[in-house]
Amino acid sequence: MDKPSELVEFEHMVLGRHQLGNDKRRRQADRLERSTYIILSRIRVQGPMSIGQLSEAFVLDASTVNRQTAQAMRAGLLERIPDPDGGMARKFRLTAEGERRLDGEHEVQVQELDRVFANWPDDDVREFAHYLQRFNTSIEQLSGQPWPRS
Repeated sequence: MDKPSELVEFEHMVLGRHQLGNDKRRRQADRLERSTYIILSRIRVQGPMSIGQLSEAFVLDASTVNRQTAQAMRAGLLERIPDPDGGMARKFRLTAEGERRLDGEHEVQVQELDRVFANWPDDDVREFAHYLQRFNTSIEQLSGQPWPRS
């Protein structure tokens, strides 16, 4: 591997196979599925969103987003509301249970990352986070799909 981007490609591929908390522990602990965590996180940051807005934000077919939001509604994590801005499309917002579960999942994710970074100096973790944000922002600029950051 001669090119720096080849090194990044390899590590990105390896990173993609890792998931904090295996599936068995996730089910036992009533953890959120990854797609649900991402949708709830996006709605929390951006505010109520319609199927179309979610579909555009994630570059997913509306039928896929519809299935995912329907599952989250059945679990009591999302509710449909009239558009707060007066538009025609109904939007999704987090329920109190959705907020609670999202907070819980976030806390577990941070705890698991704390275990990963246990032997890293805080400055290294901050620098790593900075480079990850820069990497993600570059991808978002190319794709035209920015992730709102609070």
